[in-house]
Formats: sequence, C-alpha cells, structure tokens
Amino acid sequence: MKAYVRDQPKRLRRAASAIVTCGLMAASAAHANSSDNIVLVPPTELPALARQTGEAMFLHDTIDGRTLLYVEQNHGARLATFDVTDPVHITGKGSVRLDASGPFDFVSPLGDHAELVRYRQSHDDLVLDLPRTKDPQLKMVQGLTIGGPITTLGSDGIAVSGEAKAGPRDYQVVETAYSDEINRVFDVKQVREEVTKTDTGTTFMLTENGLYVIRRPAVEWNHEMRVISPN
Repeated sequence: MKAYVRDQPKRLRRAASAIVTCGLMAASAAHANSSDNIVLVPPTELPALARQTGEAMFLHDTIDGRTLLYVEQNHGARLATFDVTDPVHITGKGSVRLDASGPFDFVSPLGDHAELVRYRQSHDDLVLDLPRTKDPQLKMVQGLTIGGPITTLGSDGIAVSGEAKAGPRDYQVVETAYSDEINRVFDVKQVREEVTKTDTGTTFMLTENGLYVIRRPAVEWNHEMRVISPN
C-alpha cells in the first residue's frame, strides 16, 4: 500500500507529460500539413514599440532563461526592449532614454551583462551596461583607440582591428518546404539589420517601417519538445 502511494505522483506526472506530448504532436502535425512553415509577422501585429524606425538591435540571454531583443531607436536616443523568449507571444518591455550623441551599432558581447557599441560617425566605442534589464546605461571604454572588426576571445575579452560596413538591403523570403510548390515569397524592404534566435529559428529584421519577425513553427515545436524531454 505504501509503495502504491509513493508511485502514484510519478504515474500522474507521466500521464500529464503524455497528455502534453500528444497535444504538441497534434500541433506539429497541423503545422506540417499546412503551408505555414514560415510565418512573416509584420510590425502591425507586434507591440507598439516595434512599429518605430530602428537603427540597430541585438539579442541578450538573461540569467533567468529569457531572451530579450534590444532595439536602438530615435538615432540612438532610445532603447526599446522586447521579450522574444516565446516567438508566438512577443511582448514589449518598455523603452529607456540613452545619453548617446548619435546612432551606434552593437559590436560584440562583453561578458554576461554588457555589450560593446560603436558610434557610426566618430567610431568611438562605448559599453552598454546591462546590470538590470530595465536600466541599461552607456559608458566610455577607457584606452580603446582602434575602431574596426571585433574578434572575441572566448569570454575573456575581444581583439579590435580594421573596419567594414554595409548599407540597407531588400530581402525576399522564400518558403522551400515543398519543392514542387515554391511560390510563397515575402518581401521585406530596406533591411538595416537582422539577427536570429537559433533555438527557435526566429529571425528579426529591422527596417525603416519597424521590426519584422520571421517565425518557423516546426523549429519552435522541436525546441519545445527538447525543453519538455531533454533526454
């Protein structure tokens, strides 16, 4: 009798896990049988902050397991934050004003709580300090005089050399899931920058008209399955 009582919670957990797994498998089958292998989400279907023109952006993983997308807006004077952990439910986390003299680019992570940024005109380097996700601050980098491509040295530092730059580009996103029916083409004009969240396959494109999101539901489902059944 005691053994039965001890095992009962395990059986309940296994049953609950089976129910969740079956539900996800059904959802996956629905995605596989539909034409929604690629979902383009325009700025109008995202939080209001995503409808503003952006200059640059970067993804930041927090210590509590979330992924935040930081978007530089208003020529460097404002930094908007989005929680993109779940690509199906992207939320706006607000924005803060930055003491920046002009537009800048995100260059390289500096440890777990900072990002190296570079002004586009002066090529001066600064650090975007992220001690708290709601209170980012720009700080000067003392002694750094060379502006150019960055080579990361693991988590220990960076090496800076020459410089390269590119302008906005037009994109056409083509769905190729069905080789006999390659006719789904999405236009995204004047893309200034793009970043991809690899675990969910989500690509973020920054344009004059705001933020576009390219979702891949099948990759999202596979990621969800790995989270539920890591082994």
